[in-house]
Amino acid sequence: QVQLVESGGGYVQAGESLRLSCTASGRTFSAYAMGWFRQAPGKEREFVAAITWSGASTYSTDSVKGRFTISRDNAKNTVYLQMNSLKPEDTAVYFCASHGGGSTATGWRYWGQGTQVTVSS
Repeated sequence: QVQLVESGGGYVQAGESLRLSCTASGRTFSAYAMGWFRQAPGKEREFVAAITWSGASTYSTDSVKGRFTISRDNAKNTVYLQMNSLKPEDTAVYFCASHGGGSTATGWRYWGQGTQVTVSS
């Protein structure tokens, strides 16, 4: 079993930054890819970014390229999502996920409880 706990969400103005963290416990964190998804009210959960087990490769959806950066610290069992130049359309609950891959939510096995990000204009 894997437990994922997100933190770092909040309320910011457009153009500001936030850094989300997701700390894992349970199985060996460093052996698995990690991902971030988000879900806005009334919408499906959508892929944001993912990182391989070593951190050597990252992937992100087009709408966040150049603004969001995913990274990980395997020594701390933590994955991060640095979000810069935030826009109101980035408002959502952000979830981290592990033991999976790809850009669909069904491809990931474990999920955190989510952290709210609200960006005002």
